[in-house]
Amino acid sequence: MMRSYKLLTVTFVLLSLIFINGCDNNLPREDYIGYKTFSLVDQDSLPVTFPSDYKGQILVVGFIFTHCPDICPITVHNIQRIQIEAVKQNIKNIQFAAVSFDPDRDTPSLLKKFGKMRNINYSNWKFLTGVRDTVLELTKEMEIVAVSSDTTYLKDGSKSYFFTHTDRISLIDKRNRLRKDYIGTAVDIQEIIKDIKSLEE
Repeated sequence: MMRSYKLLTVTFVLLSLIFINGCDNNLPREDYIGYKTFSLVDQDSLPVTFPSDYKGQILVVGFIFTHCPDICPITVHNIQRIQIEAVKQNIKNIQFAAVSFDPDRDTPSLLKKFGKMRNINYSNWKFLTGVRDTVLELTKEMEIVAVSSDTTYLKDGSKSYFFTHTDRISLIDKRNRLRKDYIGTAVDIQEIIKDIKSLEE
């Protein structure tokens, strides 16, 4: 009888561990991205070290450029929707970021203007940019592809070009681990909110 009880207890413990680990996750990735740090600046020209400044917080991040005519505005809007839903569901300790892979044009002041046009809530949101080589290294680390088109020079001497690029929003946990990627223009808000909640503990 005692032996059967012990066997039942061990089985219960093992099943409990499987269940707990299973809750952590239906998230397909555990790729630590904190081996390198990237010195960036936000829309106010304040320094941000990515991703270490976000350690201890959940991060939702997208990669954009402000001259994008289609994908990027939708991605930014979807990150806003996630931010709004997180407030509704009282999710704490979460940050949002949009990193430009076009640092030559996307200066902090232009990013700030871009955010103002979209009524961005900056309480836990940053637009990020930086030195070209740093940004390129970061996009490579995050597996973001951005290929520029041929450059056209306008009458005022400014450059005009676009990017063919990855359409993605990524979820990073409190330990700077990339946990899941979503299609930026078609992310299911309730799906990512559910995934965020699984990382709250």
